[in-house]
Amino acid sequence: MKPRILVTRRWPDAVERLLAERFDTTFNQDDKALSAAELSEALEQFDAVLPTVSDKLPASVFAQTAVRTRLLANFGVGFSHIDIEAARARGITVTNTPGVLTDCTADIALSLLLAVARRAGEGERQLRAGDWKGWCPTHMIGAKVSGKTIGIIGMGRIGKATAKRAHFGFDMKVVFYNRSKVDDEAVRTMGARQLDSVEAVLAEADFVSLHCPGGAENRHLINAARLKAMKPGAFLINTARGDVIDQQALVEALESGVIAGAGLDVYDGEPAVPAALTSLDNVVLLPHLGSATEETRVAMGMRAVDNLTAFFEGRAVPDRVA
Repeated sequence: MKPRILVTRRWPDAVERLLAERFDTTFNQDDKALSAAELSEALEQFDAVLPTVSDKLPASVFAQTAVRTRLLANFGVGFSHIDIEAARARGITVTNTPGVLTDCTADIALSLLLAVARRAGEGERQLRAGDWKGWCPTHMIGAKVSGKTIGIIGMGRIGKATAKRAHFGFDMKVVFYNRSKVDDEAVRTMGARQLDSVEAVLAEADFVSLHCPGGAENRHLINAARLKAMKPGAFLINTARGDVIDQQALVEALESGVIAGAGLDVYDGEPAVPAALTSLDNVVLLPHLGSATEETRVAMGMRAVDNLTAFFEGRAVPDRVA
């Protein structure tokens, strides 16, 4: 008998076809985020559940006594939406999909950096509204990117890919903070300097790009005090997790001019985005597009399939996180 699995959101067609061939698969035809009650029920009914970042799995979801699920094969590299300890206590293995979304997420980070520095979003809105009066020497002056300093918080795969694009594409100097020592060929080739603290990076960088995990350990890592520690005229970019930034503190910093601007692809409590953010011109906002290319989303799905297949064949799963 094939393992019974639930796919909580719609995945690319090629991946769904493969899942249907290999497993007794139930798809979420409405493609709407499941409620806590629905997720809790799923853990009772399916051998594996395939969640995404839109599926919140706190400890309370695992509280029922009859848990059938043995594997959570997460679609995405981040897993802060899953209470790992609660899953482990129930004997549930958790996997993710690392590596395959590195380049596309780094591309979005650079897109946000360029867009906010050169006021591209603001300019497009002006033009579409019919408010552009034509070229003049003082119109919509932005900030130069080439030759500036980028600060990376979290020098993992995506942090390195973003730094590489900034350095080799725009001749940017690279400084970074990482909890562990990073000294490999990629970092040395860029001439990147590892600094001792987040504050040291903030004090030196013209652009700060966040690439650290979400969850309790990094919740509000960028708070009011750290926003004030940034250079005057600096920009903040976030493609990591929304809860890494204190959004209210960020709104206040943007409104008061403590920092020049921000580019955001993720939000605390998404899909809700505070009206105070959407009303500001000095912030570029994207709807969590970091991995949103056909190639990457298919690769993420196939990675999850590999984890599922290995697990139910009794082999070691490639991407186990718990």
